[in-house]
Amino acid sequence: MNSSVIVFPGSNCDRDVATALTKLQFKNKMVWHKDNVLPKSDLIVIPGGFSYGDYLRSGAIAAKSNILKEVVKAANSGCLVLGICNGFQILIETGLLQGALLRNKNLKFISKDVHLKIINNNNNFCKKYKKNNIINLNIAHNEGNYFTKKDHLKELEDKDLIAFKYCNKDGLVNESTNPNGSISNIAGILNNKKNILGMMPHPERMVDNLISNSDGVELFTSILN
Repeated sequence: MNSSVIVFPGSNCDRDVATALTKLQFKNKMVWHKDNVLPKSDLIVIPGGFSYGDYLRSGAIAAKSNILKEVVKAANSGCLVLGICNGFQILIETGLLQGALLRNKNLKFISKDVHLKIINNNNNFCKKYKKNNIINLNIAHNEGNYFTKKDHLKELEDKDLIAFKYCNKDGLVNESTNPNGSISNIAGILNNKKNILGMMPHPERMVDNLISNSDGVELFTSILN
């Protein structure tokens, strides 16, 4: 399966994603943001980091990069697109996903492992997980507080487009288990066609039990299968 990882000035998780993809037998290519041609891709990953130093607002400048025009075309044609952390922010800035990612509720950068509940496994990103399973991934962000309008939140719920919610180890979803203030504890959302996933946690950091855990593996193997 062919994958492409988009790289911007300030990306700092691009190599982590590439390592995870290669380990799981993707044929991966790194694509510089100034490129005008996107390699043949079954999966496009927009990685985490601080593209352009988060100037203006997170992801705003990156969303105007040359290659993003091709990413948008590919996404609208049905290619699988995964945006992780800053990648999620960039997907929102392009309009491929709706909503906004605001400053964390405590106005501080958060870096820690969190528990997530699998809300929807009926998609190409999560089908290897069981619905309502609890997994443990890492977050590292300053603007991860997902917000959207009430009518869009209702649409996300009605169409089952919420992929993950923050919870505790027992699966409890409430304000006390919400690390950043995201509306309804949302940690990741899908578009209507479910070929685009934006998520704040980092699955690429959890693919090796020696250095973390392997709870991110099923996301990548879901895509492969």
